Amino acid sequence: MDDPRNEMDEEPAVFIAEETVELDARDRKAMADIDAGRFVSHEAVMRWLRSWGTDDELPPPKCGD
Repeated sequence: MDDPRNEMDEEPAVFIAEETVELDARDRKAMADIDAGRFVSHEAVMRWLRSWGTDDELPPPKCGD
């Protein structure tokens, strides 16, 4: 006789589909934020991080930096 627990080892397709829809929505929102300039550039973050512990420590960067 098969062990019924083995049937639960795989995620039902409905959960995978729901997760995919949710991830797609998050991706669309993120892309809209980027298009609108609502992000901090890698360069601005790195400039800020490199300033830590120095006499000229910078404030955290803001959107558009």
